[in-house]
Amino acid sequence: MIDRNKSLQGRTAIVTGSGQNIGRAVALLFASCGANVVVNGHRNKEAIEKVAQEARDLDAQAIAVIADVSNPDAVQKMVDTATEKFGAVDIIVSNVSLRRKQSFFDISIEDWHDVINTNLNSAFYLAKAVVAGMKERGWGRIIHISGFDGTIGASERAHNVACKGGLDSLVKALATELGQYGITANAISPGTIDTVRIAKDYPNLEAKYELLRKLIPVRHLGSCEDIAEACLYLASDYSGFVNGQVIQVNGGALMISSHLEPIL
Repeated sequence: MIDRNKSLQGRTAIVTGSGQNIGRAVALLFASCGANVVVNGHRNKEAIEKVAQEARDLDAQAIAVIADVSNPDAVQKMVDTATEKFGAVDIIVSNVSLRRKQSFFDISIEDWHDVINTNLNSAFYLAKAVVAGMKERGWGRIIHISGFDGTIGASERAHNVACKGGLDSLVKALATELGQYGITANAISPGTIDTVRIAKDYPNLEAKYELLRKLIPVRHLGSCEDIAEACLYLASDYSGFVNGQVIQVNGGALMISSHLEPIL
């Protein structure tokens, strides 16, 4: 029998970008299954403290850590804080993402480096900071939240598309090299998820959502909890033979991707 409420008992997880949306859902589900959680954000201390308290209300241990994960020193400091508090870091979920909509002609060199550093380099920094401890203990889970625009492409998001594809490729490299030490690396590629978004960055969002609901084979958008459940599986002992995979969680949208690209 699988007791999901104890499936992460004694494990410690860092979830980046966990002050809201997918990251919050992952952190709280992990907490409900027994994990110690490190809730991370870049600026909004109040938001991550609130999520950490929600985790503690689930009888988990949790801390909130402000850290700019595009800075390797800040990432190392966060890992050191987690290790000092909980003894080790067993699970990492790299979830931070900038998703700027910019024509390729308008992407500056600074824009490019900013997005690459936040979306892709941060995942490398976090993995680099934890793998030695995982290897020593003979167990670890590395999870990247990528996106299916990294598979199908998307206009006006060249930097983000490059990052999503890079995250998928990075897990394959990590999986190949680290699997022998009991460390698995996988990516979850969400489809369209109903999240809190900044309205000015997503004009006509509800109209686009309505169209997507008609196109996606399951006829509804995904939820943050859908992604969290996939993360829970990959973070647990039950996924020990799953390694180097990109798990598509999109309601079948990838099968009709040619209809979706103009809407993304």
